Amino acid sequence: MASQLSQQYAFRAQKSFGLVGGTPNYDPIETFQAPEVPARTYQYSADGRLFAYAIPTGVRIFQAESAQLIQELTLPNIVDISFSPRGTYLSTWERPQKFEDGTQHKNLRVFSASTGEELIAFSQKSQEGWELQYTISESHAVRLVGQEIQVFKPAEWSKGIVDKLKVEGATSVTLSPGLNPSVAVFVAEKKGQPASVKIYSLASLGGLPTCQKTFFKAQSSQIKWNTLGTQVLVLTQTDVDQANKSYYGETGGLYLLSAAGNFDCRVTLDKDGPVHDLAWSPNSKEFGVVYGFMPAKTMLFDQRARSLHDFGTAFCNFLSFNPQGRLIALAGFGNLAGKVDIFDRRTLTKVTTIDASNTSHCEWSPDGRFLLTATLSPRLRVDNGIKIWHCTGPLVHIQHIEELYQTSWRPIPVDAAPPFPQNIPPSPPPAASVLQHVAVAKPTPTRPAGAYRPPGARGLEASSVYKREDDSPSGQSTPNGRYSRSPAPGRFQNGRRHVPGAPTSPSPVRQAGADQEKRGRKRKSAKDKEGKKDGAAKKDGAEVSALPSIDIPANGNGEAELAVNGATSVPPTPGGADLGLDPIAKKVRNLSKKLKAIDELKEKQKKGERLEATQLKKIDTEAEIRKELSGLGITP
Repeated sequence: MASQLSQQYAFRAQKSFGLVGGTPNYDPIETFQAPEVPARTYQYSADGRLFAYAIPTGVRIFQAESAQLIQELTLPNIVDISFSPRGTYLSTWERPQKFEDGTQHKNLRVFSASTGEELIAFSQKSQEGWELQYTISESHAVRLVGQEIQVFKPAEWSKGIVDKLKVEGATSVTLSPGLNPSVAVFVAEKKGQPASVKIYSLASLGGLPTCQKTFFKAQSSQIKWNTLGTQVLVLTQTDVDQANKSYYGETGGLYLLSAAGNFDCRVTLDKDGPVHDLAWSPNSKEFGVVYGFMPAKTMLFDQRARSLHDFGTAFCNFLSFNPQGRLIALAGFGNLAGKVDIFDRRTLTKVTTIDASNTSHCEWSPDGRFLLTATLSPRLRVDNGIKIWHCTGPLVHIQHIEELYQTSWRPIPVDAAPPFPQNIPPSPPPAASVLQHVAVAKPTPTRPAGAYRPPGARGLEASSVYKREDDSPSGQSTPNGRYSRSPAPGRFQNGRRHVPGAPTSPSPVRQAGADQEKRGRKRKSAKDKEGKKDGAAKKDGAEVSALPSIDIPANGNGEAELAVNGATSVPPTPGGADLGLDPIAKKVRNLSKKLKAIDELKEKQKKGERLEATQLKKIDTEAEIRKELSGLGITP
């Protein structure tokens, strides 16, 4: 994706660390020549000496420290650029074209960064993996063409290919760093043949591989060398998950291989799910892996794949060591919340937690004391900008940018990287941008949650049906554990049928004994007509005997309701003094219901029916419920 640069932030990473280990400076560099039109991409050399950006008309190369223009290459339509490790050569890639005469379009070109002279050109159709891979000393350059590995000597580009190796089915090649470089070649599985990784020494490319590993479930791979180039991690993956657990395919396995061929093994991951991220420590002796379905698990392993520390499970999918290997950042970006936990590698304790929501890019500073997080387009088109955090947690700089496509720190040479102090240093004072951001930011007002109202009724006075007072009986707990709201349309309230919206008036006070006597006579008459002798009604409003056992929910007034033959009535109590149940009676009734449900589950279990985990847990609470009933004076 194209990148845009402006004069305000084109050299943001470089100027932020003019003094390594000191307080960052966030002022723009006045001598920097900003592009007049939107830039497509930018790139630092690995040693931080040079900086270049591409615009539709060409490529400009600068001295990074002074921002002085060194070379301007007139190359239209450049899409991507790349420096060699020491900044001696600059490679460019443009989209391939078809010429009428049938000649190949050499869209990958290599230039001298100091003179701007074109040294060699190739045809490279795909933008993925287009860059030439150089050894750290720039003595050799490697590229994969079809199934052939081609080796060049950059000091003698005119001689062309100096060595080559054809590997049947090769899909990718990765050159190791270090003084004794090797190449790892991945061959994807095809037509039932297993996939494989073969490691060759660059010094004797035509000989036998120094290490080889075959495995299934591997249509693509991610290969990561350690800093010394002595060991490599290989993560395999398939395009389709046969178990249908993941839309993004299935992780085949994680393997650790030695370049010398004296060690290889599969890294044991004890949680199902994909591998979200993995990273080597700069000391080349340990690595970290984030894996498993969310919440994911993070483990630290040594160079023999033995577990060193378990960071536990959390919602994270990103892991990064700072350049000195002293601090570890674990974070959850993308569709996760953006929380960043920073750990001290020596004590394996958490240093701080940072809330970096909507982060698209995260990177440690060269001195390992600061963490840069950025929100980039087109991943997110709002709130674009960068934030710089101190490793102890405070935000020290913030800059909002309307459209930000790319950002990074200016690199420094590996041998010039400062050592991390013995004790974690304190944070410098925040920049003026942070103070201004805090002053401008307004707290978001919180609205109290209320009952849902349909759109047509919003803005109007609510009917008494939709009102709920906290001190009213409608806020009391019902037997099922939920809160009883106002009575639904058609329900009885105070002995009368309640209609929503109708004017309410107090019901006349009636003698409870007379009401109960009348209801008793009605029930007796109904049973006499049906010829039922059981359940005869008692005189003077006594309770009907032999009624079926039913649940008694509370109505809107806290009174107990009893459903008989489709009607709703209030069950009388002896003397007619209190029509509701006291709290102890309610508790006894609820506990009895739970025991009854447990008995039903136990019957199902005896019949061989399969119970859910929640049902089994419910059975385990039987002893506790019986103990609670005994405490209330009830023998279960």
